[in-house]
Formats: sequence, structure tokens, C-alpha cells
Amino acid sequence: MSTLPYTLDPDDPSVAPMGLIVLQADETIEPEFRTLFSEDQSPLYVSRIPSGAEVNTDTLAQMETDLPAAADLLPKARPYRVVGYGCTSASSVIGSERVEQMVKRTCDVQVVTNPLRAAVACAGHLGVSKFALLSPYIEEVNTPLRRAFDEQGLSMDVFGTFGESEEAKVVRISTGSVVEAATRLGADSAVDAVFLSCTNLRTLAAIPQIEARIGKPVLSSNQSLAWHMRHLNMSQN
Repeated sequence: MSTLPYTLDPDDPSVAPMGLIVLQADETIEPEFRTLFSEDQSPLYVSRIPSGAEVNTDTLAQMETDLPAAADLLPKARPYRVVGYGCTSASSVIGSERVEQMVKRTCDVQVVTNPLRAAVACAGHLGVSKFALLSPYIEEVNTPLRRAFDEQGLSMDVFGTFGESEEAKVVRISTGSVVEAATRLGADSAVDAVFLSCTNLRTLAAIPQIEARIGKPVLSSNQSLAWHMRHLNMSQN
């Protein structure tokens, strides 16, 4: 056997890696992120966090304990400007500040975002605050989610849900069902935008169809998170 010489390529300091923590049960966020980040130069590294087959406040709260271990599995060769935690409802139960604290325990990162925090930032960028909320969740999950948005100044008074707790069914809710439900909610004159909640709900193809029907901005968990991560990645020093 011969030991052969090699050289090392330097890292480009202008292209920082991004991290993403994905729920074990999530089948949607990675395919949608491949589309949303298709032209982005920054590498996106993904870790998984244990999550329940059903979405309820107990399974969501458990992820607070598991976040440091999940963040610890991201590559450590370079620091991160931004890491995204891909769960809207858990972020409302755990709290965005606590999510950031738990990720930073084991990951060298400047800022941590999540779909809740990202949607608030995206809404501010668009200048909208009165939303129709479409959720797949059961009511014990919807209540803290709506409360969390309200605390950030976003009204979700117009609200509809598919009432589904099983993740394997949430991911398979049809695009047509999402479009029809969101169009119905978004047509309300009391709202100026629509938010499609849940990273496991397939929304990317639905967004332009809904916007064409109602003439209002439509945000989703994955679209908002991707937008905010990219914005933070470019703005952090």
C-alpha cells in the first residue's frame, strides 16, 4: 500500500453552510427545499429529530429534549450562520427562544429560525397581518399555534383545519384539497393573506393556484422557512 500526497481545497468564506433539523416523520420539507434552494450556493446539511407518528402537544413538547442531540449530528467542520428547525407546531409549544437555546447547546450557529418565526418575518416583509390559517392539526395543537401567532401581532381569526393528527395522512392530503380549503378561507374579506401551516403538508404546488384564485399573498411553513433562512444567511456577518 502506498500513502499518497494530497492537497486541501480552502473553504469559500463567502459561502456559509446552512443546517436544517427535520422531523423523523416528515416526508415533505426536504423535497420542497430541494426546489426552493435549487439555485442557492450554500450547502444545506440535514439532521433528523425523533417525532411521533401522531401530532399532539405531548409529542411536540418531547422534541425540546431531543433538539440538542439532533443539532449535534450536523457537520461540525465549519460554523453556521443559520439553522432551521422544521416544525411549526412544536415551535409554538416549545417557544422560538427555547428552540434556539437548545440548538445552540451543541451547534456553532449565529441564529436559529423555525416556520413560526419565519412566517412572522415574511409577513412583516410583505406588510400583511390578518391571516386566514389553514392547518391539518387537531384542536389541542391549533390552540397554541394561533396563540403564538397572535402574540407576534398576526391575527389568525379566520381559521380552518383538516383535523388530522396522523403524520402519514397529513403528508398525503391532496394538493386539490389544500387549494380548495385555502381558497375558501382566503376569500374572506377580513383577511389580507393566507398561511398554510405544517412542514409535512404539501403546499408548494398549491401556493400559486391559491394566489391566482384569491389575489392575496399565500405563505406556507416551508416557503417561509426557506425565505427566512436564505435572508438570514445573507445578512449575518
